[in-house]
Amino acid sequence: MKLDQTLVDAAVELMDRRWPTGEPGGAAAVRLADGGILTSVGLDNMNGSVALCQETGAFIQAYTQDRTVTASVCVCRDLERGRILILPPCGVCQERLALWGPSVEVAVPREDDPTRWEVRTLAEVNPYYWGRQFAEGQWPSQAQHSE
Repeated sequence: MKLDQTLVDAAVELMDRRWPTGEPGGAAAVRLADGGILTSVGLDNMNGSVALCQETGAFIQAYTQDRTVTASVCVCRDLERGRILILPPCGVCQERLALWGPSVEVAVPREDDPTRWEVRTLAEVNPYYWGRQFAEGQWPSQAQHSE
């Protein structure tokens, strides 16, 4: 299954349900190989060192259920300009997604309009993935990731 507007809408819906309009917030949604969608939010906490990315919960759900992630999107509110932004996966989330391979699709903001998105594969976002150095130049398999 591919990254599409339905996946983006699932993340926005969760953000809107969790945080009323006018409050900062963000959420994520991942598409599974079977077509399912998992959503999650990050934790609000006074101690910033325990905060998690919006996507982490959905990644952990998928992994716990032994399901394959095929696409991921993260959104947040830009309160200053009253818009919703698409956030590309940070380096930590790229590393988490690497478990499911280089063909995982991620939403990235368009350069001309950060409220609109386009699809990139994880390999396109991270063409020099370090894990390849330990897997004979290939993207490491899920088994290699857990060694």
